[in-house]
Amino acid sequence: MKKHCLILFIFFLGCSRQNEISSVSSQSKDSLDLYLSLANEYKLPVNIKQKYNRKAFEVIMSQPDDSIKRVNLFKVANRYFNMRDWNEYNKTVKIVLENAQNAKDSVSMSKAYTYLGDYYSSQSVSDSAFFYYYKAEKLYSQSNSFYNLAKTRLSKALLQFNEGDFYGSEKAVFNALRVVKGSNNNDILYDSYNLLGVIYNELGEYEKAIEFHNKAIASIDDKVIPVEFQPKATSLNNIGFVYQNLNDYKKANFYFQEGLKEKNLFNQKPELYAILMDNLAYSKLKLNQTKELPDLFYKALKIRDSLQLASGITANKMHLSEYFASIKDTAKALHYSHQALIVSKRTKNFRNVLVALKQLSLIQPKKASKFSEEYIRINDSLQKAERKMGDKFTRIEYETNEIKSENSSLEIQNRTLVYVFSILSLIGLFFYIYKTQQARNRELLFKQQQQIANEDIYNLMISQQNAIETMRINEKKKVAQELHDGVLGRMFGVRISLDSLDKLDEEAASDKRKKYLLELKEIEQDIREISHDLNKEKSGLINNFVAILEKLFQSQTNTFNTKLVYNIDSNIKWDLVSNVVKINSYRIIQEALQNCNKYARAKTITVGFKSEINYLVLSISDDGTGFNTHKTKKGIGLQNIVYRTAECNGNVTINSAKGEGTTILVKIPIDQKINKIHNES
Repeated sequence: MKKHCLILFIFFLGCSRQNEISSVSSQSKDSLDLYLSLANEYKLPVNIKQKYNRKAFEVIMSQPDDSIKRVNLFKVANRYFNMRDWNEYNKTVKIVLENAQNAKDSVSMSKAYTYLGDYYSSQSVSDSAFFYYYKAEKLYSQSNSFYNLAKTRLSKALLQFNEGDFYGSEKAVFNALRVVKGSNNNDILYDSYNLLGVIYNELGEYEKAIEFHNKAIASIDDKVIPVEFQPKATSLNNIGFVYQNLNDYKKANFYFQEGLKEKNLFNQKPELYAILMDNLAYSKLKLNQTKELPDLFYKALKIRDSLQLASGITANKMHLSEYFASIKDTAKALHYSHQALIVSKRTKNFRNVLVALKQLSLIQPKKASKFSEEYIRINDSLQKAERKMGDKFTRIEYETNEIKSENSSLEIQNRTLVYVFSILSLIGLFFYIYKTQQARNRELLFKQQQQIANEDIYNLMISQQNAIETMRINEKKKVAQELHDGVLGRMFGVRISLDSLDKLDEEAASDKRKKYLLELKEIEQDIREISHDLNKEKSGLINNFVAILEKLFQSQTNTFNTKLVYNIDSNIKWDLVSNVVKINSYRIIQEALQNCNKYARAKTITVGFKSEINYLVLSISDDGTGFNTHKTKKGIGLQNIVYRTAECNGNVTINSAKGEGTTILVKIPIDQKINKIHNES
């Protein structure tokens, strides 16, 4: 008797599955969509729908193993669920689960666990159903998928309710409500309030039951819960059922009649229509309003027979048995009681078995002791089974959590290893950075020392050149003194002698004149030679850096047989070029000459300095053996050239090929003033 409300709730809770698959387009031209649509067409016979669903399955299995394939397989499973083809439903879901596990798709895995829970629930294998619901719940909890988490907890709550674990079911419902609190999930709210109403009805807390059924009605939202699911009629029936338990049959009658008034109830939910009609008939029986009886019972039974609703058929026949017992038609009363007992035992619905035995003991008082003994035996077994199942649910949660704890322990160990490894890596990295920084500091110190050494070398060269210059200046002074004291004295003597010729006769004067003219020629030649030497000296001492380079070139020519040709642009204002550029240019030429002497076997080396806009350009080329710049590793010499060019903020290009010689082109940025002076000059 109490199963009316429960049957109704189970059906309505299943609406979420039907709602999920009702969105499939029936007009798609694609073959897969067409097969899926036809498999979901309620007007077609079940065997035809199964045929189209198998075709859809074959098309999907030819697709690659990706998320789209899993989505489509879920659609096939949903249709098998609708057709109650449990074997194919189970096979399809397990294929999805395997695919999801291989792809590590936690979303599809959790959904597959829920579907497997539904399968085992339909097969009354409650422990397996609970296990899969619990696994799905854990995955949804980890992914913060609150809506699916709430739905799964409701499925688990319903399973616990069916097994008589009412307090466990109540706890699961409130856990479901907790994750959707404050969210606009009216379908979850409705299912939760409805189930709480059913639970409190079973626990005898009728005021709470009515309170939650009214909350369920208040939560109905047509935008979330489709009207064809008839949620209001469901809740009206459940409230009426609570009033039946309170023996307030007038109020029960009112709510059943209100439920039957809901629009399109018979077409959309014939099983709900049959329940309301059966409950209404039973209330009328209790109120002795037998005018429409037993016709109302028969109408309800006919609908249930056509839908093959075993539990509903049992309840209907029990009511008929009670009705005929009330009018003293014992034969028919026994007939319907025995049929109800047979159906209950066949379907293993032991609660209904108890109700049938109780009814039989009332109809046949002489056999009451026999029925009572069986009643007590089954009732005790049922209570033990319920307690055992409740313990089993607790054990499943505990064992699953133990496995999870072990996994968590392993995860903690792995995490600790990762932390240790990370810390060691950080220490190693820190040590590496420290050593690298030390090396860089040493390199920087070396560069600074090298720079100082280069400056010292250059200053030493300048000092040496200045000493030479001083000697040459002294030499000039000596020459000037000789010119003044020697050449000018001789010229003065010749001039005096020429003045004295006027006092001599013509013949004597002529001889002396020739002598003095010859002496003037000698003086003129001496002056020309001195002037030439002085001009040559001035040209050579235009700049100390040029003189230093010429010394380097002279040393190269004296030491090696290779011909050296050099050209230094005379327009370069070397006094405006920084010492850093001069030092590094000198070292680059020195390094290049050394490389030519060691490796090139060149006949001619050409060195040139010229001034371009914004750049001082140094070129060094030879006609030697050359090398492959892409394959040959750069030696220390070439690296030094690159390094010294970089010190001057310049760039270097090295072009070479085997048998074609080598050209080094260095371009160093110079002060705009140099070019300006160059242009003005």
